[in-house]
Amino acid sequence: MRKWLLVPVLFLAFILSGCFSDPVQEDLLVYLNEDLAEISHLENEAISAYESVTGANYTDDYILYETMLLDVIPTYRDFLNELEAITVKTDEIREAHEMYIEAVNLQNDAFIKIVTALEEYDRGKIEEANQMLSDARKLIRDYNYKIESLAEKHNVELSDPVDGDVL
Repeated sequence: MRKWLLVPVLFLAFILSGCFSDPVQEDLLVYLNEDLAEISHLENEAISAYESVTGANYTDDYILYETMLLDVIPTYRDFLNELEAITVKTDEIREAHEMYIEAVNLQNDAFIKIVTALEEYDRGKIEEANQMLSDARKLIRDYNYKIESLAEKHNVELSDPVDGDVL
């Protein structure tokens, strides 16, 4: 007779456990481990290509121009399109995701401005593009802080960044 009593109690516990799930936690896990993981290679490729011809790796304007036009911009545009196609379920993750989209759009615009500046030999536009890149980096930092905060609040353990991953 006790066996029959145990089955409904276990069934009720199973049903109730579903009521206590955290939709933000679930959404964050899918967002980071599936959605972003599937497209992060595009961002990494574009940024690596950009870094290969800027800063200490800069050789001349032609190499920079060609790399931006043929490698960086098309790959980063693909990343942006994939990023914008991601749909999330919760307002908290959506807010963070929109921050990331804003940063990526700004960085994409800066890349395009660099090409325009090189075509027009306009140093002023290069300075504008550099400011845009700086602003985009700040937005990405803000996004990372937001994701870290959400992860902490919703008991999601983040791994350390590897090869330029988002976090």
